[in-house]
Amino acid sequence: MKKAFFGMALIVGLACVASAQEDNGAQGRTNAAASFEGTSASEVTFLPTNGAGSFLLGDANATPEPAALPAAPTPKYVFFGDRDDYRWQLGVGFDYLRFQSQAFDANLFGLNTTLTYYTNTWFALEGNIVAAFGGTVFNSNNHAKIFGGLGGIRIGGRRARWEPYGHALVGGSHLQPQTALGSRNAIMAEAGVGVDYRVHSRLSLRGEGDWTYTGYFSGSQNNFQLVAGVVFHF
Repeated sequence: MKKAFFGMALIVGLACVASAQEDNGAQGRTNAAASFEGTSASEVTFLPTNGAGSFLLGDANATPEPAALPAAPTPKYVFFGDRDDYRWQLGVGFDYLRFQSQAFDANLFGLNTTLTYYTNTWFALEGNIVAAFGGTVFNSNNHAKIFGGLGGIRIGGRRARWEPYGHALVGGSHLQPQTALGSRNAIMAEAGVGVDYRVHSRLSLRGEGDWTYTGYFSGSQNNFQLVAGVVFHF
């Protein structure tokens, strides 16, 4: 009986000694790795939240980038400087027409008006109105007058400040005074050249010279006219 009690006491004592040694060993050991809270990894946020526990795919406080504006349209024609050209031209000028015929001769002065539409950079359609007045004829109080309306084409360059052109027009005309040689109405045609000098994107100065054909008095007349004026672009 005494031997059994002594054996149990020995086992309990050995167990206590082993436990004490393990506690002392654990107190002497340190953790080589730093705690997670002390590292920068704890500050990384992979998906932000909206405060209610829901994940946001973007920054809720970020200012949205403005949408890209569409590019400005390129003008149809750009020739010199920043000038963008226009398809329509309205020309108004002083007209001198030297009229010679078998009935009478006259120097006629008046107004020459043209309206031109360019279909591209060099070809245009043109309309022209002429109204010119002269002195007395036949030793009377009758004054020479001519009115014409014509239409045709124009071809010219539009790539520099100087813009030369040529045109050809045909139409009708009315001549006064009445004579015994024939009708006061006849065909009228023009062909000539000119040049515009661009002083502004919407304004040019013009000089022009034309051969003018008419068919009065059962015949034909070959005369000339000079035009000086301004051109408005729109």
